[in-house]
Amino acid sequence: MQSVIASNPEASRGRLYSEEESKYRSPFQRDRDRVIHSKAFRRLKHKTQVFVHHVGDYYRIRLTHSIEVAQIGRSIARTLGLNEDVTEALALAHDFGHTPFGHAGEEALDEVMKPYDGFDHNAQSLRVVTKLENRYAGFSGLNLTWDTLEGLAKHNGPLCEKDDYSNLHVNFKEYNDQHDLELHTYASAEAQVAAIADDIAYNSHDVADGLKAGLITLEQLEVVPLVADNIKLVRDKYGKLDKSRELHEIIRRLIGQMINDVIDASRISLNELKPQSVGDIRAAGKMTIGFSKNMRNQDKALKKFLMKNMYRHYKVNRMSSKARRVVRELFNLYISETECLPTEWQQALENNTEMEKARLVADFIAGMTDRFALLEHKRLFDTSTFEL
Repeated sequence: MQSVIASNPEASRGRLYSEEESKYRSPFQRDRDRVIHSKAFRRLKHKTQVFVHHVGDYYRIRLTHSIEVAQIGRSIARTLGLNEDVTEALALAHDFGHTPFGHAGEEALDEVMKPYDGFDHNAQSLRVVTKLENRYAGFSGLNLTWDTLEGLAKHNGPLCEKDDYSNLHVNFKEYNDQHDLELHTYASAEAQVAAIADDIAYNSHDVADGLKAGLITLEQLEVVPLVADNIKLVRDKYGKLDKSRELHEIIRRLIGQMINDVIDASRISLNELKPQSVGDIRAAGKMTIGFSKNMRNQDKALKKFLMKNMYRHYKVNRMSSKARRVVRELFNLYISETECLPTEWQQALENNTEMEKARLVADFIAGMTDRFALLEHKRLFDTSTFEL
């Protein structure tokens, strides 16, 4: 049963550019379908989650991560009576702005872009779907509905105070000037579901990938209550299992436990707030979909463990160091020698300010896959070969 707080396609605030409605699909279904058919979605196949793409075939990449976020998001949205199409569209598009090499690449691009308002992958995601995707004859971007765009922009919460845009990233400012996304308010319940589904997916699956890679062990994880409880449940029920089956049983219970907590905690929150519309959710002054206090604390403990033992593992540090170097060197070369850019990008730079030139170079780099960035770096910096 659809909740009164669910985003309603019949009450959508529409698109920046008016279009004839589909005979059979709702506006939110079309948003999801446009995301799936975009170039940005396909590029996620070769973008890092934690491990650089060629390290192994079975580790998560941005594409598989986004699909897993969508599955978790749909499960929560369906149980809470929310709109699954908006939830899925947001889950699938939320990482469109990520650079090659994950957060290491983003850190490097943000560093070199500091004189030009920096780089932020969430702001870049909005730029991708509103400007950089160039599939349609009548407009740039995907022309998604207001409802999906506001969720993409502020799924983690408001971005500014009302009428104070001074600290907004330029990508948000630029689009908001054309299409007010009410960046001072909270996002819809569906956007909040997508955000917490992202947390659940990357926490649980990073644990799985870290164990498979040998960066962490189950013995280490026994000091993390959230994981330790599930290790004990599995061992008490099944006894000795082979490592692959044991890991799967632990991770599926971990995901299920976090999903159930979100549903229970969100129902309590919604019962206290008693919202009567999606507008009440946006005006609530707080996130209404999320973990209980106890689960938030356990989630923080797990994140702290992963940061210390996995994300800062020396093997990951070595990959990250290389990745930052590749991104920095590509940016600095493209800015100083624009003639090394592909012809269409050189043309785009013509008659632009230094700020816009830097943003276009950042667009080019952010859109790269891991393997393209490595190949491009080799072409430009490896003097032992002179490939075209």
